[in-house]
Amino acid sequence: MDEEFDQEMPLSKTRLKKLAKEVESLAVQLTELSDAAFSQFELDMDLREEVVLARETRGRGSHKRQIKHLASLLRQQPDATARIKTALEALDQVALGDRRQFHQLEQLRDRLCDPASFQDAFDEVLELCPAIDRKVIARLSRSVHQHNDRRAARELFRRLRDQLTE
Repeated sequence: MDEEFDQEMPLSKTRLKKLAKEVESLAVQLTELSDAAFSQFELDMDLREEVVLARETRGRGSHKRQIKHLASLLRQQPDATARIKTALEALDQVALGDRRQFHQLEQLRDRLCDPASFQDAFDEVLELCPAIDRKVIARLSRSVHQHNDRRAARELFRRLRDQLTE
């Protein structure tokens, strides 16, 4: 009974403002997407034109007005807004996975660069990517151990990334 009562009650002004801010946040995220990511979005033609216009608007005040206008259009199309929100969340998940993989690679490289944890990390690298050139990894790691060679550390990271992303 309470649930029916809650559904029949109009939304409070605070809740309406919060929802409007969320839609405005979606509009900002749409305008800040890279060109490649934006091209993947399937939007209605009029909505796409408005997003493109907001992306191209450079003046601070005019850009803000364009975002507000785009947000109002999005609020009028709740189904499109839901699709956009889902797509942006999916992009965030992909970016989160990429960041997580990047940090794992950094940690593995750091362990290779530390003489105390080198052997365990080296064994892990050989297990993860058996096709990697052992001699090069060992040589780069030794260079970091002996000379604190930053270039060798960067090269280690590149080689690990290339092997693990193939």
